[in-house]
Amino acid sequence: MRIDIITVLPEILESPFKHSILKRAQEKGLAEIFIHNLRDFSEDKHKRVDDYSFGKGAGMVMAIQPIEKAIEFLKSQRDYDEIIFTTPDGKLFDQKEANLLSLKKNIIILCGHYKGIDQRIRESMISKEISVGDYVLTGGELAAAIISDAVIRLIPGVLSDETSALTDSFQDYLLSPPVYTRPSEYKGMKVPEVLLSGNDKHVDEWNHEKALERTKKLRPDLYKKYKGESD
Repeated sequence: MRIDIITVLPEILESPFKHSILKRAQEKGLAEIFIHNLRDFSEDKHKRVDDYSFGKGAGMVMAIQPIEKAIEFLKSQRDYDEIIFTTPDGKLFDQKEANLLSLKKNIIILCGHYKGIDQRIRESMISKEISVGDYVLTGGELAAAIISDAVIRLIPGVLSDETSALTDSFQDYLLSPPVYTRPSEYKGMKVPEVLLSGNDKHVDEWNHEKALERTKKLRPDLYKKYKGESD
């Protein structure tokens, strides 16, 4: 998988992709991540990438020219399955969307900034608009990193234990059950006996029961989805 990220602040994205699972995914050749500075595509003599909005809206808007040039440049090199714009008013990112994106080959992520991008770009070049939550960030770089992390870890071979991603929270609308490690008793606090029994069937049943309990209590919205109920 190849992910090209277009950003006004490439420095913000230097660290997330140089460590842990994302670093190993690139070293294994399972993922390629390229960061592109939007200012490199600006035809303005001062390399500006924003301008005032028409009408009465306050704040600056990302200009149409550098974005169009950046995307067209990348598209001239290869075909892209998705061109994603990170924006607070996009579709809420979830595990289902991460699963779908993990099946793609080439993706562009355009990081939003200021008051957003010229609407003509959204209508003519963007295939998917994504929000990572109902809040506003300074820019879309952190959102791009979140999307990339959630997607890349699902690629076969990225995780050392390939079953791990399949048992993560949200894969089936259930939160993960409680987890424990050694020692089996610590300051009077004990690991549930069933987890020490060695009986896989009983352990699986306990895990499912606790996943249901935690989801119903902590995320009733997810529990409704699991039960097939509408909001």
